[in-house]
Amino acid sequence: MQRKKQNIAKLLEHCLQGKHSAQLEIYKCYYKAMYNTALRILNDSFEAEDIMQESFLTAFSKLGTFKSESKYGDALVPFGSWLKRIVINKSLTQLKKNKKLNSWQQNTETIENLSIIEEFDEKADFSKIKAKEVLEAIQTLKTNYKTVLTLSLIEGYDNEEIAEILNITNQSVRTIISRAKSKLKKILLKN
Repeated sequence: MQRKKQNIAKLLEHCLQGKHSAQLEIYKCYYKAMYNTALRILNDSFEAEDIMQESFLTAFSKLGTFKSESKYGDALVPFGSWLKRIVINKSLTQLKKNKKLNSWQQNTETIENLSIIEEFDEKADFSKIKAKEVLEAIQTLKTNYKTVLTLSLIEGYDNEEIAEILNITNQSVRTIISRAKSKLKKILLKN
């Protein structure tokens, strides 16, 4: 792992020097993961491909600012995390352009005032459900549920980070996650 980090760091130095072969190597290291991230949010392979390409262009054009802009506390964020954040932000911007997020952003005030209710029998057996089925079920959820669950469960962002990314309150994120999980459980139990 340390060797890979050193290799990426060297490639990034070469990218800053304008070496296109280094950019190609960086692209090869990250394109699949970034495409999958965009696809999970957008649910459209053509849009995901476009967003992935745009994200790499943005990352390479702003690479000189990477180290200074990516500090959280005392720790530097790895390049892959920084790139993934660009992909997520561009994917969410594309969703907004597609007007798929408008309904959730208009309703966040009412969401904040509602309590979280778990409607599930905790004795339900989910042990036989495969990861692929869960991923497919997530794709059937409405856009705001799918987006928040993807950021939380798949991409690993915590509620505060999701609230910041989506520009909504932490309480809204918790409520949406709870409702999305509830809906997901219903879908999985039907199958």
